[in-house]
Amino acid sequence: MGKLSTHVLDTAHGRPGAGVKLALYAVQGDERSLLKTAHTNADGRCDAPLLEGDALQPGQYELVFFAGDYFAGMGVALPSPRFLDRIVIAFGIADATQNYHVPLVMTPWSYSTYRGS
Repeated sequence: MGKLSTHVLDTAHGRPGAGVKLALYAVQGDERSLLKTAHTNADGRCDAPLLEGDALQPGQYELVFFAGDYFAGMGVALPSPRFLDRIVIAFGIADATQNYHVPLVMTPWSYSTYRGS
């Protein structure tokens, strides 16, 4: 069975994004259902997969990272409103037997992601 995981890297400070709040939603049409909230550990990862086994189903999902709160907590001077406050990554899972790793590389001004394993 597959699993869904994430990892946050703070490239503005050159370290893992520790303590970043995130929320995982299942998306069906215009409806979003909250599946889980979590915080990243000292390595920028969650302590357990976000979804695994029977909980991982094919479909559309969103990961929401509370990047603005993280950078404000780090003492970064941010404008109001923040340029990047919540980073939303919308993605699909086609095959629930595979591993889906959705990393976030972020600064207060930019971000990127990719499909990892």
